[in-house]
Amino acid sequence: MHSIFLKNVIEVIKAVAPLLAIVCLLQFSLIHAPIELFAQFLIGTALAMVGMLLLFVGVDVGILSMGRFIGSELPTRNSLLLIIAIAFALGFVTTVAEPDVLVLSEQVDAASHGRLPGQVVLYVIAVGVAVFTAAALARVVLGWPIKRMIVGAYLLALGLAPLVPEDFLSLAFDAGGATTGVLTAPVVISLAMGLSSVLAGRNAVSDGFGILGIASIGSVIAVLIMGLLWS
Repeated sequence: MHSIFLKNVIEVIKAVAPLLAIVCLLQFSLIHAPIELFAQFLIGTALAMVGMLLLFVGVDVGILSMGRFIGSELPTRNSLLLIIAIAFALGFVTTVAEPDVLVLSEQVDAASHGRLPGQVVLYVIAVGVAVFTAAALARVVLGWPIKRMIVGAYLLALGLAPLVPEDFLSLAFDAGGATTGVLTAPVVISLAMGLSSVLAGRNAVSDGFGILGIASIGSVIAVLIMGLLWS
């Protein structure tokens, strides 16, 4: 536990230190923001570092281990439908709780002045991730080539792109990036790795990875379809 905590302290410092250094450099050389605002930045940065540290430790200690265990236990139930259902459920709830997606949905709501409700955007993205997470885990079980699934998904997204308003097109591809955040990524990847580890003839690298990319394109496609229906 001590080693995990120390490792994450170092990672958080490495992640935040460049941002802190650049803002401080700008503050004292160019922008000279009010001291109250700069102090708020320093306090906010410290709070963010504490939050990141707790989040990363929690992911390492609990989420990754449980994700792998669930993935390794699912094949023992001998039910592809159960695997698909659990993958869908986990993909949905982790996306709804993903901080990056929550920020994106809130910003969309604010920028559109409520014309595009943030809650609607949040759940549309979550459904897209859930559907494609389930499909990606089914691919691992059935042994489908990942190339075909990725090419097919991106061709679908590219086919939909010219048909939707530009606002939804921009939002769709931002949604794809937001779903690869600090909560969704470990859950989805650990689930796939746990599943592939107990299936005969499976490779932990080729089958355990790639699922996040497939899941994220699901959010892009979901928002594009939303744009078609909304317009």
